[in-house]
Amino acid sequence: MSSPPPNARPAASLDLALIGNCTVGALVDNRASLVWCCMPRFDSPPVFDALLHSAEGLPLDGSMTVELEGLTRTEQQYDDGTAILRTRLWDGQGQGIEVVDFAPRFITRERVFRPAQLVRRVRPLAGHPRVRFTVKPRGDWGATAPTLTRGSHHLRFILPDITLRLNTNVPLTYLLDGTWFSLHGPVSLLLGPDETLSGGIEETARDFEEATHLHWKNWTHRLALPLEWQDAVIRAAITLKLCQYEETGAIVAAMTTSIPEAAHSGRNWDYRYCWLRDAFFVVRALNSLSEVGTMESYLNWLYNVIRSTPGDHVQPLYGIGLERALPESIVPQAAGYRGMGPVRVGNQAYEHFQHDVYGNIVLGAAQAFHDHRLFRRGDSADFAALEAMGEQAWRLHDQPDAGIWELRTRARVHTSSALMCWAACDRLARIAGTLGLPERAHFWQARAAKIHADILAHAWSDKRQAFVESLGGQDLDASVLLMGEVGFLPPNDPRFIQTVEAMERSLCDGPFMRRYEAADDFGKPEVAFNVCSFWRVDALARIGRREEARESFEALLARRNHVGLLSEDMHATTGELWGNFPQTYSMVGIIHGAVRLSAPWDSVV
Repeated sequence: MSSPPPNARPAASLDLALIGNCTVGALVDNRASLVWCCMPRFDSPPVFDALLHSAEGLPLDGSMTVELEGLTRTEQQYDDGTAILRTRLWDGQGQGIEVVDFAPRFITRERVFRPAQLVRRVRPLAGHPRVRFTVKPRGDWGATAPTLTRGSHHLRFILPDITLRLNTNVPLTYLLDGTWFSLHGPVSLLLGPDETLSGGIEETARDFEEATHLHWKNWTHRLALPLEWQDAVIRAAITLKLCQYEETGAIVAAMTTSIPEAAHSGRNWDYRYCWLRDAFFVVRALNSLSEVGTMESYLNWLYNVIRSTPGDHVQPLYGIGLERALPESIVPQAAGYRGMGPVRVGNQAYEHFQHDVYGNIVLGAAQAFHDHRLFRRGDSADFAALEAMGEQAWRLHDQPDAGIWELRTRARVHTSSALMCWAACDRLARIAGTLGLPERAHFWQARAAKIHADILAHAWSDKRQAFVESLGGQDLDASVLLMGEVGFLPPNDPRFIQTVEAMERSLCDGPFMRRYEAADDFGKPEVAFNVCSFWRVDALARIGRREEARESFEALLARRNHVGLLSEDMHATTGELWGNFPQTYSMVGIIHGAVRLSAPWDSVV
């Protein structure tokens, strides 16, 4: 076995925290090493990418670190109700430092200030700690070192796609040479656009932290929280908000690419794009907390998609700047997360036909026609645009597609796709009623009824005594549980209850649920898919097994990482997190579960 590179640190599980400001996002490990960040957008090439070069531990190249000599203990947590992260490092003599990481976000000059910038503040806590700083961005997915220029109190990193400026009061000589030195007072590092600061380094960093702290506290102050699990819900809500690229309104599925769904599985995908399906669930979760601003911003992006769609075909996903083509390629120079490549850029799923997308569009926009709080409610022109999506749902509800799990080599008439086509027609009927259009309401009610009858007739399997993954099929699939979520059947319907029970026998390891039982292009799934486990929690609550639902929900919460985040997948036995991180689907499940299961506020007040 080859020896690890100099100064490499262990590549642990996904013990990572997310910082961001709805322009950029970055991942920081529990030793205060920043190991992943794309700039100037979520889907740009990474400037820090050590996470995907970690076959032999996390390298210094592609990371931003502060190390404490003689490190023996670490602590890490967010400031309550904010996206500000604090990491404390201690040595064996009780000497320690505190590292504060955040991306500036606050209101100034009547608009949100959210630059593509990261701020790191470091101060001694006790004794005379010796520290070492490194800032080593890379370009071309790790292939290119930056051209470096030095100013009096700043460094410029010139990369192929971006030029970054680091303003800092850390001695530049120590920083460039990787020298250990004693930290006697606070220092700050501000990395972002190649622009001169208007104020002093420490003053600017302090002011940015205070304003960002106040901004997030005001944001969480307005959330309509459930009584129970409030801290988990707040962290999930902030995480979902950080996954919105606010300049356009798009919501990415996750911040990363190519974290494998399971060890050495090859199931490595790029999730730094906006799936209309995932975005709908994010909007729905935040709406349930009375946070409608994310929906309003997302709808601006969504209507741009559907009004510029040629031939009415809508892709399952787009780039955050409305890019249609997202060609998939492999990065040859990146070994991958813990050496488990390949590392993929782009996602072939943009070429797929996934018919549930039309339901996700209508469902994502529906509240805007009924909610009187919004700055711009849905109008007749918006309804006309959604009706075009309904026409597609009606035309395609009984046609084969790649399905919700984006199968690459198999097409079927998937039950979940037909279900969402039904939902499109059903919600269009409700919107028409709100707009005072009885003829259109009747028109869409009739179409919804026809799809409803088709699903009941052909998705039920007498052999399995359950609704199955495709019309006329025999295999079980967790996505069928969405029948409860979208109101397709009343929760006491015996067929829905039997479906839940059949899935528990076939797909569950305790509270942890796999996506489906049939083999796909890579074989049978071997890990739990976190959102499916939360769908089961929701289904249990709906069918009256509320105490079991609470027990399962608590078990899922216990598997979050140390700062309350979840990835896409989980090993049911070891609890290890796998898949892209943090995964919006999974964080949505936390909010839905808490809202569904919490005791009411009037039980204590």
